[in-house]
Formats: sequence, C-alpha cells, structure tokens
Amino acid sequence: MLFNSLSFIVFLAIVLILYYSNIFNWTNRKRMLLVASYLFYAMWNPPLIILLWISTIVDYTAGKKLATVDNQKQRKFWLLLSLFVNLGFLAFFKYGDFLLENFVAIMNGLGIDFQARPMDIILPMGISFYTFQTMSYTIDMYKRKIEPARSFLDFALYVTFFPQLVAGPIVRAKELITQFYEEKKATTEQFLWGLFLLTVGLFQKIVLADTLLAGTSDDVFGTNTVLHSLDAWTGTLAFSGQIFFDFAGYSTCAIGIALMLGIILPDNFRYPYAAIGFSDLWKRWHISLSTWLRDYLYIPLGGNRHGITRMYAALVITMLLGGLWHGAAWTFVIWGALHGLYLVIERLLRNRIHFKINTWNGILLALLTYTCVNITWVFFRAREFAKAKSMLASMFGLNDGEKLLQSFDIIKVFTVITLLFICHWAMRNTSMKAVSKNTSPLTLGIIWAFLFVLICIAQGSSEQFIYFQF
Repeated sequence: MLFNSLSFIVFLAIVLILYYSNIFNWTNRKRMLLVASYLFYAMWNPPLIILLWISTIVDYTAGKKLATVDNQKQRKFWLLLSLFVNLGFLAFFKYGDFLLENFVAIMNGLGIDFQARPMDIILPMGISFYTFQTMSYTIDMYKRKIEPARSFLDFALYVTFFPQLVAGPIVRAKELITQFYEEKKATTEQFLWGLFLLTVGLFQKIVLADTLLAGTSDDVFGTNTVLHSLDAWTGTLAFSGQIFFDFAGYSTCAIGIALMLGIILPDNFRYPYAAIGFSDLWKRWHISLSTWLRDYLYIPLGGNRHGITRMYAALVITMLLGGLWHGAAWTFVIWGALHGLYLVIERLLRNRIHFKINTWNGILLALLTYTCVNITWVFFRAREFAKAKSMLASMFGLNDGEKLLQSFDIIKVFTVITLLFICHWAMRNTSMKAVSKNTSPLTLGIIWAFLFVLICIAQGSSEQFIYFQF
C-alpha cells in the first residue's frame, strides 16, 4: 500500500477513526495498530509477513535472554542468533541472486564452464529497514544500553509500526518502544501539523519527484544514445532532485502520520543539498541510516580512536557497506566508495587548510559538495558501468553526443533544482516547524491549500517510492 494512493487515504482514515474512538483501551488500540500494520504490509505480498513474524519472535526472545543472562558465552549466543537470522534473511533475499551471478562470473573467469539458473528471489519490501531496526535492539540489549521491551505487543509494534515500516526512518528502540508504554493521543496542534506534514510529503512525491523530475531522469538514464553534455547534466540533476523529493517525501509522510497518532519519529533529512562538505552531508541526508552506520559499524571498526590510518579505513569500509546496503549491484558499491573517498579527502584537506566559512564561500563550498554528490548519483541511478561511464564522459565533455531533451525539459529541471538549492541554503540552520511559528495562520492556510490543489491537479500515477526497492 502506497502513501500516494487513494486506498491508503481510506486505510488511514479508518485507522484514525478506530484509534480515537472510545471503544478501545490503550492496549487494544496498540493491538489495532499492530493488525493495521500487518494489513498495510500484506497488501504487497501476504506470505512475506512470515519474515516479519520470525524476526520479531527471534529478536524479542533474544532481548529477554540478554536482559536476564549473565554468562558471557550465552549472551554472545543470543546476540549471534539474532544477527544470523536477520543478516541471513537479508543476505538471501536481497543478495542471493547477486552472489550467485558473481560466483558464476568467477568460475567462468577461471575457465570453468559453470552456469546456474537465476533464483528470481522476491525482495521483501522494506527488509533493509526493519532488519537494521531490530538488529539495533539486540545489539543495544547486548551492550546493556537499553531495557527490554515490557511486552511482546510493544516490541511487535516497534518492528512493524506502519508509517515507517518499509522505508524508515530507522528508529532505535529507546526512541519508539518507550512511547508505546503510555497512552498516546495527538493534541489538536500535533494532529494538524502531522496532517500538514503528510500534505508536504505527498506534494514532494507526487508533484515534484514524479511529475516534474522523474520523466526527464528516466529519459536520460533509459536511453542508449550517447548524450550531449547538457542533457547528461540535466538528467543527473533531475535524478538528484527526484530521489531527494521521493525519499524525503516518504519520511515527511511517515513523521506526519505518526504525529497524527501522537507518536514522535525523528527527522531523517535536514536540507542536505546545502551541506558544506561530506561530513555535513551525512548529518543531513538519511540521518537514521548514517547514525546507524556510525554507531554499529564505524565506531566498532575503531572510529577515530586508533590513529589516522585506522580511521580512514573505517570510513571507507563503512561507506562501502553503506553503498551495498542500498542495493545488490557493484554500482552501489562504487557509489559508497566515492562517498568514502570524499570523506577521506575532506578530512585530509581540513587538517591542512584552515579558513573561516562565511556566506559567500559557504555557498561556493555547498555548490562544490552538491556537484560531487551528483557524480555519485550517476552510479546510483545507472546500475550498469557502461551507462555510468557514458554519462560521466558526456557530463565532462568527452563525448560528442546528441541532443535528447526539449528546451522545456531542461529549463524545468534547472528551475526546480535552483529553487531546491536556494531553499536548502535558506533553511540549513532552521526547520519547517520553526519557520511556521513565525508565519501567520492565514499564510500557512493559503500555502497548505496551494499544495493540496497542486497534488489534486498532478493526481500522480501511484508510482512506488524509490527506496522501497532497498
């Protein structure tokens, strides 16, 4: 079930009516939310709910054991069991075909004539997100950083809470489970703000990502023609805007829907295209993933505690695995490797070059950062090295390519991306909530109505969110 579909609007209305009716106490409302979450997920592929059940049961049991067992060997057993089940599911369903293809390629490269039938594995929706979420619970329990969930119901709802189930934010147990312990109802202000965020998120997805940018991005990356430099840059910029509006739109919807239920979810984006450098970028882009990778991968690998060389190695390994998390293809690994390389270069330069950042050089550095980000997006979108190579050659004037796009498409994309960058720069040190407090209710109402009208005009085609495939 997609947020940008009429069926979801009906589903959400029914959930809200049941949630705020007086026929349920808090425990039964949580049960209703759990059933609704399973129904929400089952609309894609009902049998895959079994994976959610297995992860939920295994991790809840492991958490209880880790809370009560003192023997270190037994504690390691329960942690490893949780990691084995979660990473095993992830490895099989997400990387099974990828591993098989690479094994066949290696055998053939060694002169061994070996062929294997593709397994054609169905990728469970959101498996990367809920796997990381449940793993964070058992790892934190092993480190004794959190208390175990008070009940199986609370833990099951933590794993399957429908607003953020399939594409995040990846929420830690201490941020979400504890909210289920006491009755939650949104205040009038929270409910209206949540509804406004849902509108903003749908506007980002339906109007900006799907209507204005997706077509141009698909045309450029879908053609086999060698492109003109301007077309290559236009397509890449279109995708950079599309993926932001698509993913940030989903996160904004999720945060808004949860808030309408009185549940607080953390921000996942903070105007990343105005980032000054890549350390700043990863504090603003997909925050729940970047902090997860920091806490459960970068720091355990040594972080910055064991010298410069170890730190750089930890950075690169973390970003390589972060790239692989996004998809089972070597192009994603290259995307992660480039971000790791950018972070290493940035730290090297920071140790040698010192100057004060002001408005003007800050804008130039933000533009430089954004340009480098767009180079990485080529690998993220192209999926094949031949296409990525051709795109980059065109972008840097090494191809004598043909014109593909109409002038209107180019003007449209550059207008949207320019406004996007200006908006991110203006908002980089504030938030939409803070700005709203200094805006009159009348003005907010007009903006809200304007967004709603544009959503209705665009209508959309119920396109799947990009990050559902990860």
